Amino acid sequence: MGQSVRMTMMGSFQIFIDERRVENPVSKSRKGTALMEYLVLHRGASVTNQQLMQELWPEHSVTNPENALKTLVSRMRLLLNQMYSGLGSCIVSDRGAYHWQSLPGMAIDAVELLDLFDEIPNQTDPELQRKMYQRVLELYQGDLYQTGDIEAESGFAQQMHGKFLSTMYGYIELLRKAEDYNEICAVCRSALEVDSFDDRLHIELMKAMISLNRTSDALVQYKHATNLTYRYLGTPPSPQMSAFYQEMNKARQSLKLNLEAIREELHNSSLERGAFVCDYEMFKAIYSLEMRNLERLGTTMFLGIIMIGDSDEGDYDSIRQDNIMNGLIEILRDNLRKGDIITHFSPSVVALLLPTVNYKTGSMVMERIRKLFYQRYPSSHIPFHSRLGLLGKDAFKVGGDDEDAVAEE
Repeated sequence: MGQSVRMTMMGSFQIFIDERRVENPVSKSRKGTALMEYLVLHRGASVTNQQLMQELWPEHSVTNPENALKTLVSRMRLLLNQMYSGLGSCIVSDRGAYHWQSLPGMAIDAVELLDLFDEIPNQTDPELQRKMYQRVLELYQGDLYQTGDIEAESGFAQQMHGKFLSTMYGYIELLRKAEDYNEICAVCRSALEVDSFDDRLHIELMKAMISLNRTSDALVQYKHATNLTYRYLGTPPSPQMSAFYQEMNKARQSLKLNLEAIREELHNSSLERGAFVCDYEMFKAIYSLEMRNLERLGTTMFLGIIMIGDSDEGDYDSIRQDNIMNGLIEILRDNLRKGDIITHFSPSVVALLLPTVNYKTGSMVMERIRKLFYQRYPSSHIPFHSRLGLLGKDAFKVGGDDEDAVAEE
């Protein structure tokens, strides 16, 4: 049975053989990578030598662009064959042109996405359509990787970004008809990781929250969205965002609280198992509330920090890093107490609030998490660093010393 070959172009340019990322010498050649992407995105159509030369060496920035193209193609074929036998044959020579022809069974995320963008509007089965939408979310791990060596790269990236957003809007409409507001929240959050400034996604998320009687969460989301535009774009909220806020505010003012509904919601939330996972803004709010209780009751609380370091084999790609960090959060949620709080502080760091523990029991907790982490990733060789510190006026002072607990496989 032949090995599977998969290429990713969304977010990063990687090649996987049997789902194992291989060293990619192709990526060291910016023009070579740009050439491959350009051919791949034409989805089997021939691209003339003249067009390739104009894209790669505009205004004839090399003395002999025709010879430079032949040399580049030859080099890329050689590098691809070094990664996997026969992979270089994907760059096919035509008469005065080249085209890309994938190996049998080869998967390329950008090509699959383009096919999905075309197929989804024509799919009439809602369940199949929903699976296709979910596949788009899985594949779109970031905008199209660009080397900056071909001007058309930017156009391709913008085109795919726009199609992604349009597809997500369609997915949200499908979910709204099914009144699946929890899934709308999940889809909006995932899509906002791709485009944090898209007003429609923010508004759809807030609408879904309101439909779930989570008006307070919707207000927090509004503040987050407006803070983003102020901080990074230096602009006030858009007219659409401001209009939605006005409608939401009117709804809040006219809302009649229902005691039984609140009691039922609180009861259901109390049945949730495991530690509480939240974003960093909520984490800070919970910390402030807990600190007031500490001062009033005279109890203790520790802050735990876990950082997942780089692999001994080199930096790992963003997709694998996300998978590992999500796995760590699952371990923490399932193995910490209900009263413990977890937040994903940065791409490689998780922070924990551990109320009513002492340094000894807190250290035992961190060691148990370390062991569970390496049980889940036994051959990852990724360093696991942890630190535990007392919160309050004696923050990070345990026995007069600032102690670090660091574990590494």
